[in-house]
Amino acid sequence: MQAFLSCKNEKEMSALLRDLLTFSEIVEFANRLEMARLLKRGHSYQEVADKIGVSTTTVTRVAHWLFQGCGGYWKTLKKLHQE
Repeated sequence: MQAFLSCKNEKEMSALLRDLLTFSEIVEFANRLEMARLLKRGHSYQEVADKIGVSTTTVTRVAHWLFQGCGGYWKTLKKLHQE
């Protein structure tokens, strides 16, 4: 956690994430945020699955953490919407 908090700006965070994650993991991370955004806007699981190109099982997992998790998705989506 401290490694992420120590990043001073977006460029440092990008460099850290690129070194830690594979390209596929970065894409998966971005897809999860997009799934959460679409679910928050009221799209059905099937609509989200079709748009992102994943199974409804994957969408269900994201929905679980979006609606029953610790609020991380909601806080992040709110901050992204403000920028």
